[in-house]
Amino acid sequence: MVMKIMTIGDIVKLLECEVLCCADRLDSEVHTACGSDMMSDVLAFVKDQAVLLTGLLNPQVVRTAEMMDIICIVFVRGKKPDTAVVELAAQKNIAILSTGNRMFEACGRLYESGLRGGLSANTSGGDNAEGGS
Repeated sequence: MVMKIMTIGDIVKLLECEVLCCADRLDSEVHTACGSDMMSDVLAFVKDQAVLLTGLLNPQVVRTAEMMDIICIVFVRGKKPDTAVVELAAQKNIAILSTGNRMFEACGRLYESGLRGGLSANTSGGDNAEGGS
C-alpha cells in the first residue's frame, strides 16, 4: 500500500475519536504515526508532523510531543488526560484525541489506511509503530 498523508480529522473519523483539544487543527496534515508508551522511543523518531498514540496520561507526553514536532496525541483505550495536560497541549497547539481502541488496533487501522511510521534514528527505512496495549 502507498504511503498516505492524512489529516487529524481523518484520524478522528477512522479511530472514532473524541476531540479533547485544538479542534481547529482537524485540517492539519499528519505524515507519520508512532505508537508507544515509552517516551524514550518517541524521542528516537525523525520529526515529520507525526501523530503519537499512547496510553500515558502525564504532562511529559505533551512535552515530548512538543520537542518532536508531533502535532496530535491520541490517547488509547478510552483514556482521557486531566485538565492540566489538556491545557498544556492547548498552549502548545497540539491536538488531543481519545479513542476507545487499544493501541494495537488503532495503529493497525492507521497503517491499513496508508499512514506509515517514521524512520528511527538507527535505520534507513524501517517502520516504527509499537503495538502495545
